[in-house]
Amino acid sequence: MRTKKHLTALVCAALLTALLVGCGSPAAPTESTTTESKPVSTVPVESTTAVSAPPVSSEVVPEFRFTRENFPRLDGSTACLPMAEAVCSVLLGEERESVQDLIHFNRTTQSFRNLMEGNCDLLLAGQPNAAVFDEMKEQGFAYDIEQLGTDALIFLVNEANPVENLTTEQLRKIYTGEITNWKEVGGLDAPIIPLQRNEGAGSQALMKKLVMQDTPLMEAPEEYVPGSMGDLMTAVKSYDKSANAIGYSVYYYAHDMEMAQGLKLLKVDGVEPSKQTIRERKYPHLNAYYCVIAHDAAADSPTRILYDWLVTEDGQRLLDAEGYVTNQ
Repeated sequence: MRTKKHLTALVCAALLTALLVGCGSPAAPTESTTTESKPVSTVPVESTTAVSAPPVSSEVVPEFRFTRENFPRLDGSTACLPMAEAVCSVLLGEERESVQDLIHFNRTTQSFRNLMEGNCDLLLAGQPNAAVFDEMKEQGFAYDIEQLGTDALIFLVNEANPVENLTTEQLRKIYTGEITNWKEVGGLDAPIIPLQRNEGAGSQALMKKLVMQDTPLMEAPEEYVPGSMGDLMTAVKSYDKSANAIGYSVYYYAHDMEMAQGLKLLKVDGVEPSKQTIRERKYPHLNAYYCVIAHDAAADSPTRILYDWLVTEDGQRLLDAEGYVTNQ
């Protein structure tokens, strides 16, 4: 049985054959794409609406090759690290282990600020805290943004917890402190430990937007706010040596990065999170992965070329091989 790593290697080999002739050049438009120009995005793209395959630039830079010297500085979300590794590996023709030094991700919200401040060139990220878009607008920072794929906000408990499903309303009440015992939602008579993420985390922004909406999260004690997604997974597994904690993350990080071992991904509103339910938009709480660059990036710059390539058929095939739910 071929693993995801083997499948990715096969895809990378196929792509390299084509890319070494004109590495990074956007593919010619097909019937499913358009060459019409897009307005500059100045507000976040709604992740809860269906998005068709993005337009692809018709400009081709002949014989362009990515090198270590010209490769764009990448930043973004933790769950996009494998995406960045695969992209660097295939476009530079190096093993994944050897491109680690090119990838310095600072998590979702900070990565957007780094782009605005000129400290990176291209983001692979989920949606940041809404305040970041306000900051960019206030500072007059124009940017281009494309959706690369779709993910989901998921909820996790220890695999020993008997609860299998929670409704969105139950989740909201758990995180306002209205529901405090697992027996209130069909579980054991035990206190619920609702773990949160810090304000700069993409999953925290998604929790507020998708689940809480206009309802404030309850103020959590410091020990209920792990500093990273990995720390959250560990805490949900063994907080207070019990199976009473609950937390949230994004599907790719928990499932495809295999960080959820020993944990259970809960159904929400009766729907199990999976690639199929995410692709078919049946799972209720979806979010997008984006590629973002400064609007003034030149058409023949490595940054613009990579931005365009990521939404071509080849770029999307690579992300699909990595386990991301792509647009195509």
